[in-house]
Amino acid sequence: MLSIIDSSEYLTDLFRNLAINNLLIQAPPVPEVATQINILQAFFLGLIQGLTEFLPISSTAHLKVIPVILGWGDPGIEFTAIIQLGSIAAVVWFFWQDLTQVVTGSWRAIQKKDYDSVDFRLALGIGLGTIPIVFFGLLIKIFIPDYDNSPLRSMEVIATASIVMAFLLGLAEKIGTRKRNFEHLTPRDGILMGLAQTLALIPGVSRSGSTITAGLFLGLERATAARFSFLLGIPAITLAGIVELKAVLVDGIGNIQIFPLLVGLISATIFSYLSIAWLIRYLQSKSTWIFVWYRLAFGVAILTALWGGVLNNI
Repeated sequence: MLSIIDSSEYLTDLFRNLAINNLLIQAPPVPEVATQINILQAFFLGLIQGLTEFLPISSTAHLKVIPVILGWGDPGIEFTAIIQLGSIAAVVWFFWQDLTQVVTGSWRAIQKKDYDSVDFRLALGIGLGTIPIVFFGLLIKIFIPDYDNSPLRSMEVIATASIVMAFLLGLAEKIGTRKRNFEHLTPRDGILMGLAQTLALIPGVSRSGSTITAGLFLGLERATAARFSFLLGIPAITLAGIVELKAVLVDGIGNIQIFPLLVGLISATIFSYLSIAWLIRYLQSKSTWIFVWYRLAFGVAILTALWGGVLNNI
């Protein structure tokens, strides 16, 4: 009969051999969680969301790249989804009178069968222009369910998209006639700018960047292109926000603390409102070249960091 000491040595050797041969049942890995966000980081991330959602430089790209560069790590899909609600609130807040006018004016136009009414044409353009991004967004959800983690959202794609859109915006600035104002918008403008809006499903493109670029190609004034871009984006941004919020409500907010989350949400709302007001005023007298050069530099900087091993292509 084995002594207690012999038995313990036998069991030790047995378990050692089992471990060496990978026969031990391993404990399940601890799931990764988003980086814990403090109040200052939440405020700054809200600022980034607010400024870049409506400037033609891509909020998705900046919210992915900047926290990594600063060493904060991934703020998490839940945090990003919730602070995006601030941008939705800001654009509705800023354009509330326009939205009220469009809804009531188009309803009166339908009753009077005045289908040439500016309000009716604007409402029809927004409605038709929203269809493409909803259609392609649903296709992505169906055929690429893990799109958020797919190679299509890598740093390299973001950089390439930023550079390509810089060239397109510069070309639109060069050849656009900029002769049509808000009174001359047509449903055709809504459809074509809506098709351009679908490009924003690729991170780095920028929803406002793609639609403003399309508007300039169509001969719209810069401020008119921006204003219609924001109105056209309200249904798209709202629908995207509802989808993300639903996922957050189902999955929970993880390890995010409530107070930093509120700080990020308020920050995103305030800076979104300010960026909308500033851009429309800026484009009334200035060109979009500042954004062309910024996008080009941003894309080149990311590619340089990737090639130098400073950033990972994730």
